[in-house]
Amino acid sequence: MNALPAEGAWRGALASDDDHRQLTTLPGWRAFTAAAITAPDLLPPARWTALGETERACYDEQRLDYHTRLAVVGTSTLRQVVHAGRRLTLLNRHAVSARRGLILSGAAGTGKTTAITQFGKTHEAIDRRRHPDVSDRIPVIYVTVPPAATARMLAVEFARFLGLPLTTRANITDVIEAVCGVAVDTRVSLVCVDEIHNLTLATRTGAEVSDTLKYFSERIPATFVYAGIDVERNGLFAGTRGRQIAGRFSLIDTTPFPYADEWKALVATLEQALRLHHHVAGTLPQLDRHLHQRTGGMIGSLSHLIRGAAVEAVLDGTEKITRRTLDQVDLDHAAQTANPTSP
Repeated sequence: MNALPAEGAWRGALASDDDHRQLTTLPGWRAFTAAAITAPDLLPPARWTALGETERACYDEQRLDYHTRLAVVGTSTLRQVVHAGRRLTLLNRHAVSARRGLILSGAAGTGKTTAITQFGKTHEAIDRRRHPDVSDRIPVIYVTVPPAATARMLAVEFARFLGLPLTTRANITDVIEAVCGVAVDTRVSLVCVDEIHNLTLATRTGAEVSDTLKYFSERIPATFVYAGIDVERNGLFAGTRGRQIAGRFSLIDTTPFPYADEWKALVATLEQALRLHHHVAGTLPQLDRHLHQRTGGMIGSLSHLIRGAAVEAVLDGTEKITRRTLDQVDLDHAAQTANPTSP
């Protein structure tokens, strides 16, 4: 249980991770859905202090890597998205038209991408259980809407996820036909579209992108889930096309967490996940109000702050998180400006 990984083993594991970080490709998505974050065991004090330089570097690297990607905390928003999405995929299973979808909307840092990707991961796991030992299925497509996207750019994003070879001379009709054909053949049943706020219906180009998404939803028998920043204020439901979207999609607002029981539970859960030798249990729950003030209740900022503090604790050798450690971690500009002088 307390054995150290060989140096080559952890270096090889990190290198292989680097090859498949992009969720917008099928290999990257499959690596993400198959990954399981396992907390490393802490060595007994005597064994830890007796480590040689090379062994200690290996041991610390293992814990640093773990703390940079702590397991996702099951917030109420995430549970709501998974439950609502699961219900929609079941209702849409035998629908031949007018399939319903889901939109996540909120400020940056409120957990939209985490929720949409975790729902996709859950859906993929369910599909694998229903169809064991079948390798030619692609249950989930995950794409992002590029900035200043055109209809062809979006179609190419779908093709890139599926790994379809495209020539520069392929027109949008060719790309769409290829995507729809492969998606149907591989039984795609969930399409996650992130950064939907990059779509502007008020422009001709944005309207064409919206029409392309609608066409995909008609051709591919799948549930479509969108996520974006403040989509209502960005005009996603405006005009005729917007009313069509509003008539087919349910909306879940993602908001900052208030300073209440769930926030306190989130902080306590993140502390329990730490693997530090000198951290005193209960330190972070005692600082939960300070953490809320610093992050503005944003789950993304909270995760970044605690992960950053854990990394700092390993690097500086203190092996514990204190208020001073937390205050050394710079947060995103939105959190910093929201609470510039938090006590």
